[in-house]
Amino acid sequence: MNGLDYVRQQAQFELARRHFYDYCQLKYPRHYGDDRTYLKEVCEKVQAFSEQNQKRFLVINMPPRHYKSFTAGNFVEWRFGEDPSRKVMTGSYNETLSTTFARKVRDTIDETPADGVLVYRDIFPSTTVKYGQASASKWALEGSSQDNYLATSPSGTATGFGANDIVIDDIIKNAEEAYSEMILEKHWSWLTNTMLSRTEGDDWKVYVFMTRWAEGDLAGRIIDAFPDEVEVITFKAVQDDGTMLCESVLSRRDYDLKTKEMNHDIVEANYNQQPIDVKGRLFSAFTVYESLPAGPHKRWNYTDTADTGSDFLCSVDYIEHEGEVYVTDVVMTDEAMENTEPSVAAMLDADEVNEATIESNNGGRGFARNIERLLKDTHGNRKCVVKWVAQTSNKEARILASSAWVNKHVMMPYNWKHKFPEFHKQLMAYQKKGKNKHDDAPDVLAAIYERVANPSKSVFRVRSA
Repeated sequence: MNGLDYVRQQAQFELARRHFYDYCQLKYPRHYGDDRTYLKEVCEKVQAFSEQNQKRFLVINMPPRHYKSFTAGNFVEWRFGEDPSRKVMTGSYNETLSTTFARKVRDTIDETPADGVLVYRDIFPSTTVKYGQASASKWALEGSSQDNYLATSPSGTATGFGANDIVIDDIIKNAEEAYSEMILEKHWSWLTNTMLSRTEGDDWKVYVFMTRWAEGDLAGRIIDAFPDEVEVITFKAVQDDGTMLCESVLSRRDYDLKTKEMNHDIVEANYNQQPIDVKGRLFSAFTVYESLPAGPHKRWNYTDTADTGSDFLCSVDYIEHEGEVYVTDVVMTDEAMENTEPSVAAMLDADEVNEATIESNNGGRGFARNIERLLKDTHGNRKCVVKWVAQTSNKEARILASSAWVNKHVMMPYNWKHKFPEFHKQLMAYQKKGKNKHDDAPDVLAAIYERVANPSKSVFRVRSA
């Protein structure tokens, strides 16, 4: 190698040390070609996020076979080269995939130098795996007094390990898992109760590389729970104009062939980052208000007590103005009646409700009488009229029949997703077709529709408590 070639080579090495994308392009030129501009964007955004101290979570949603996992692994390699003191924990959907991910990172760092072959040590000569502490899923770097890397999964363990960086790769295996609330909840519990408890240092970060599946998947839960702490990067396989994200990775012809017989909802989730439970929603995004229209207004309430042990009590305060309904407050809980009765009474009093209607099914009549007693005895409130109704019509039919009106005429207060999380969750999860786990919130809005928009066809009798 002549002197000029040597200088060029060393310049390339220095750029690779400074810039994650330059590292990827130098180390893996076949995968990071100049035509794959989206990969350059991914690398630059990941590095920029790693260097800023404001936000904690980075969510990267990409289609399958577009080098999500490969780029995630390369980032861990580059991160250790940039700072060998970092401690990194990675997680995948099972131990096998997690170990495979870990082994690739370890083996890359531990590559044996060879003439004419570029290896990791050429770029980062001071970063090497410690001899004797290099199992596939847990290992240390030379010069470190403790382990630097741990690979785990929701079924694995993270006991005794702290991390500056957590990298999560494709945590959902398939559509069956995406449809399972139990599995999605398990993923969330794993992140919040296990992984986040292992973070350390003032600059800890969580990187989530995954295909979107459902609103309640790990990416969706992070976005909802930490809105001010998360940055989201989304890449769709098919762009709005019908072109592909990258023809050399997935051509239009291959996309059409692969998805021809695939369930459309799964296609949209996997390839275009549209969660499978969004397309089938009965309710779209509700209109949000920041202040109520000028009054005075009559204030109403409708309450559906819990039918069974798995149901929720849903009590909604609202006003009606020129045919529009403005929700003002909500009590939604699966707690026992001895706890819900004081909460509902306090809400009715604070919101100065004029008339509250409570379904009498399954103990609702007694609930209504107790609410009236609490309003008088505890709050000194004799202005709120409490009534009970006997609901006999088909619940699902009522919800479906009222949905178009509800979507158009029911307004929610600003930030209602966080003020009333269970209420929001039930409305946004309710599907037009198929079995719905909960229907308490949609049922109350259906009842409000009947009172406001369809009073002449009311199917229930109203009685005083």
